[in-house]
Amino acid sequence: MIKVIAFDADDTLWVNEPFFREAEEKFASLVEAFMPRHSSIKELYLTEIENLGLYGYGIKGFILSMIQTALRISDHKIPVTFIDKILEIGYDMMEKPIEILPGVEEVLAELHNDYRLVMATKGDLVDQEKKLKKSGLDHYFHHIEIMSEKKQADFAKLIRHLDVDPDEFLMMGNSLKSDVLPVLELGGHAIHIPFHITWEHEMIQYEIEHDNFYQAKHIAQVVEMIRGM
Repeated sequence: MIKVIAFDADDTLWVNEPFFREAEEKFASLVEAFMPRHSSIKELYLTEIENLGLYGYGIKGFILSMIQTALRISDHKIPVTFIDKILEIGYDMMEKPIEILPGVEEVLAELHNDYRLVMATKGDLVDQEKKLKKSGLDHYFHHIEIMSEKKQADFAKLIRHLDVDPDEFLMMGNSLKSDVLPVLELGGHAIHIPFHITWEHEMIQYEIEHDNFYQAKHIAQVVEMIRGM
C-alpha cells in the first residue's frame, strides 16, 4: 500500500532543461571564434561533469563551468567582457518564469488528501526553493527534500526520515537514472514520466524490467495508475 508519493521537480513539475539548452547555444555563439559550436558545447558538458563533485547540480555550477570552459578553449584569451556576458546568461536563467507542466496541479490536487506528497529533487538549495515558491505548488507537499545527489543511499535516508517502508514509497520523475533506478533498488515503486529533452548525464542505455516499475506517457495518467496499485 502506497503511503508516500514523491515527485521530482525539474522537468516533472515545471520546465527546466530547455533553459540549459538555450544557454548552451548562447555560450557556443559567444566563443565561436575560438571553437566550433558543436565542439564548445561538448567541452562545456565535459567540464560540467568534472565539476559535479565541486559545485553540484544547478545554475550556479553551470555558470562557473561556462567561465572555466571559455578560459580553457581560448587559452585564457577571451576578453573580460565575455565573462560579463556569461554571467548575463546565468542571470537570465535564474530569472526565467516558472512554467508548470500541463496536468501537474490537477494531479497534486487529486492526490494530496489521500497520500503524503513529497517533492524530492536535486540541485542548488536556494534556486530550487525559489522555484518552488514561485510555482505556487508548495502547499501540496508534506515535505521538501533537496538533495545534492539522487542515489540509493540518498533515497534510503529520505525513506527513513519519512518513517515508511520502501514498498510504501512511490517516486515519479523524468529521469530513469536518478528518479527510478535507485528507488527500485531499495524495493520501492517508481513511475517514469518522460520529458521531451533529457540531459545526457541522466540517460541510461538499457530497458528496465521490474515489477514495481511503471511507465506513463503523461503525468495525467499517474492518478489512475496509483489508484490501481
